[in-house]
Amino acid sequence: MNTLKNMRIFVRVADVASFAGAARALDMTTPQVSKAISELEAHLRTRLLHRTTRKLALTDAGKRYLDRCRDIIALVDVSEAEAGAASAAPSGTLRLHAPASFGQVFVVPALARFLEQYPDVEADLLLSSRVPDLLEENIDVSLRLATAQLPDSGLVSARICRMASVLCAAPQYLARYGAPRSLDELAQHTQVRLNAPHYSVDHWLFEGPDGSVKLPVPSGRLRVNTADSLAAALISGCGVGPVPLLSALSALRSGSLVRVLPEYELQGTNVYAVYASRLYLDAKVKTWIEFLRTFVEQALSAPDAAAIAQPLRSAGR
Repeated sequence: MNTLKNMRIFVRVADVASFAGAARALDMTTPQVSKAISELEAHLRTRLLHRTTRKLALTDAGKRYLDRCRDIIALVDVSEAEAGAASAAPSGTLRLHAPASFGQVFVVPALARFLEQYPDVEADLLLSSRVPDLLEENIDVSLRLATAQLPDSGLVSARICRMASVLCAAPQYLARYGAPRSLDELAQHTQVRLNAPHYSVDHWLFEGPDGSVKLPVPSGRLRVNTADSLAAALISGCGVGPVPLLSALSALRSGSLVRVLPEYELQGTNVYAVYASRLYLDAKVKTWIEFLRTFVEQALSAPDAAAIAQPLRSAGR
């Protein structure tokens, strides 16, 4: 038995004081309406209506039940309207996760603009290199980094951008040791190594005038696990290394880092937005993903960022 449906039928019967009138209003037959009321009374083990050939009247129990039915139906209608609105207009709390570097450079400023544009949305942002469990930790969108496609996890993913890496060194390092003039000369320089789950630690992949070139990465005297710490190490003059563009931009703009072998493009990192399901996707989730993608594309296509990234044609794609 569909109790809620039968409650709605009961309310309509009570309002019009007629089985036939309720049937016409609900586009049902009179026997269907009568059956629904009988099922409801059997379920409650209580008579709700006095029936005669001329008159229909509520019992005392029916009057009390009618008030409760109106309250319940109103609450259900409001709840359904609110849930439906969630797929139409961004509202409610948006729970987000992002890796620290990407989050600080792109997510925080994008989120500030997003909240300004959508005043009915609140946000909780977790910045962490740890990959969270979306369902266990109640997270709407998690940003993940990967050099290729994400492994199959049963979750839905949408690519935000491809973030290239740029080979960098500090001016003081280059003044002391000189700048490598070819990929072969890289072996003569101290190389700082990035050890991160999403980043290859065995080789550097270059695309340039000679096509694809794969070079093994020496162990190096210094190994770090975040892009920001790699940039900091290079700024301190520790050697040469490929820094993801998001972590290199500020230092390249200020001149504390200089691009090395700028004719080559290095291995890129894909940034994905991961969420639980695309079925009945909440408006705030859908809108945020598109907003962030546009924000990042615009940031990477800014004149100075684009100039720094050249010839990295795929940096923002």
